[in-house]
Amino acid sequence: MALASTQAAQARRQLVLNLFIYPGGHHEAGWRYPGARPERLLDITFYQDLARSAEAAKLDAVFFADGPAQVDNIRYASRFRLEPLTWLSAIAAATTHIGLIGTASTTYYEPYNLARLYASLDHLSGGRAGWNIVTTAVPQASANFGLAETPSHAERYARAAEFVDVVTKLWDSWEDDALVADPVSGLFADDSKIHPIEHVGRHYRVKGALNTPRIPQGRPVYVQAGSSDDGRSFAARYAEAIFTAHQTVESAKAFYADIKKQAAGLGRNPDHVKILPGISPYIGSTEAEARQLHEAFSDLIQPEYSISQLKQITGVDFSGHPLNGVVELDAFKDAGPAKLVASRFQLVVDIVRREKPTLRQLIDRLAGARGHYVVVGTPEKIADEIQHWFESGAADGFNVMPPWYAAGFDLFASQVVPILRKRGLFREDYTGRTLREHYGLPRPQSQFAEAARATA
Repeated sequence: MALASTQAAQARRQLVLNLFIYPGGHHEAGWRYPGARPERLLDITFYQDLARSAEAAKLDAVFFADGPAQVDNIRYASRFRLEPLTWLSAIAAATTHIGLIGTASTTYYEPYNLARLYASLDHLSGGRAGWNIVTTAVPQASANFGLAETPSHAERYARAAEFVDVVTKLWDSWEDDALVADPVSGLFADDSKIHPIEHVGRHYRVKGALNTPRIPQGRPVYVQAGSSDDGRSFAARYAEAIFTAHQTVESAKAFYADIKKQAAGLGRNPDHVKILPGISPYIGSTEAEARQLHEAFSDLIQPEYSISQLKQITGVDFSGHPLNGVVELDAFKDAGPAKLVASRFQLVVDIVRREKPTLRQLIDRLAGARGHYVVVGTPEKIADEIQHWFESGAADGFNVMPPWYAAGFDLFASQVVPILRKRGLFREDYTGRTLREHYGLPRPQSQFAEAARATA
């Protein structure tokens, strides 16, 4: 009976699929590919169209990354940033179901302001907001906020933990039934159910309550993207979805098992922590056609840009290294401040250790999706890879990272998603309206309401 129950639960398990939107596409030269529309990259209707396409395919969410600094070599790649919450608010008005995940930094926001912003997005979208929690390691950001230097890795994560505790209290500070709005009695709100949070901590002093009624989801979905030791511990405690980068299924399985184990050890349900690696598909009707597509993108790489990106990730300057020369592991032994981005640094080191690539091969690997998993092949091959990772304990789903827009995503939506659906791995239609419902996550109760019930 227990085995049958387990098999039934496994049969009900469905992939999570997000569209990761990155200006110009996820290949660094995606904006140059024939058919790309770089003139539309500041046109909100372009992003609304992408979100509507993702919604038509019944994807769970669209996701915007962000960082409060111009850190990339903008000379050669479309690596500017759009403030996500403004953009997602406009997308919310053009869609009805798809989740809306935006990035915001715990180092460069204040908890009260961030809590208001995401509460507003969740209200206006009817419960579709997700917060990608980052601590922001790039040194360029600190100078934009009057800091002499970037806080240390440990300090950023200590601040982030307190930040999440504060905003959680703020989102909980209105109980669900605090808003009454009864014109007969004249009672608009039951202020006994609106709670000052009275937070006093090392980094923050916040009185509260939030000045916005409780949101449809209770709290936005908490998303996190760090894979360092501190990042994993943070994710296991707080995250409900984790965006991560892996080059091999073995690496992904080890990460998956570690996070689920840590979450269980903290008393959490591991099924409520979704592990979502990035995947960048190059799709062709034949294997040869897919390889030709990938090679066409490789031909558009500009080494000066790629080498600058490699330096940003690793702290190592390869500008004097021959493109056809093998990259030696010793080159990274004295790597400097980029070690703050520990997970991505380690990913590059692992590629060098495992594959012994030339510099040209290494930058080609990273150009496709900045270290995320690149798959080249037919729709069936792409679906096979997704299914293999999903069923072998490496992923609960994926962030889909098209090399270019919009056709790169259209290929995935029209050719890969139907295969996954036919195999019973992905939904036929939405069964709920909120992002929590899409992800199969419970709606959290207000901690203040729970405390009141416990003392009643």
